[in-house]
Amino acid sequence: MFRDAFQKLDRLEIENLMGAVNPLLDGAPFNPRTVTVLAAELSFYPGWRLLDLADHEVVPARRVHVLYNPEASQPLRILDWTNAPIYALNRAAPLTLKDDRAVVDYVRFFFAYVRGRHGRFIIAENVDDIAWKEDPPQAARKAIGNLLEPVRMTGEAKDGTKTLVVRMIFKDSLFRSTVLVSPDGMVSLTDEELVVEDMPVVDDLLGQ
Repeated sequence: MFRDAFQKLDRLEIENLMGAVNPLLDGAPFNPRTVTVLAAELSFYPGWRLLDLADHEVVPARRVHVLYNPEASQPLRILDWTNAPIYALNRAAPLTLKDDRAVVDYVRFFFAYVRGRHGRFIIAENVDDIAWKEDPPQAARKAIGNLLEPVRMTGEAKDGTKTLVVRMIFKDSLFRSTVLVSPDGMVSLTDEELVVEDMPVVDDLLGQ
């Protein structure tokens, strides 16, 4: 999954980074001594890093996801669970879908940080990607695991639109879906096919 790309920054890196990032953030600045920062390079946004900023020593705990490039004219983009900041950066960065890996990475990123009115479509490439309410029996894990597969490219139209096949959890159901990605990064879902329903998974909106 996309989260595997993250690396935890050490305290010196965090102090240097927060000195540049804090003035660009809305609200109170993060304390460099208590904030944890995970950073990931992005194959589809050369020069940009995805930062996961979290401070659990403040009440309430604070967490922000941002895209950061100190060389850009607008160096910080705050991700707000809508597609708006992603589509805006696609035009400005610009988005670079140079190969299959970049397209797959972009799709993983998009669905990890965009939430619809009724919840998120959560990509599930293996059973560990599923937020179970409690661990299912081994036989059930194996059966579900056999229904999952990594995100994969399946074709490209004449206009450059890429087609991918994914497995997704939405609410309590597993779907097989087709994802279309246009050259400018617009993402759409089609051909959703129900695979399993009434799964004992955590509700993404309620967190339970």
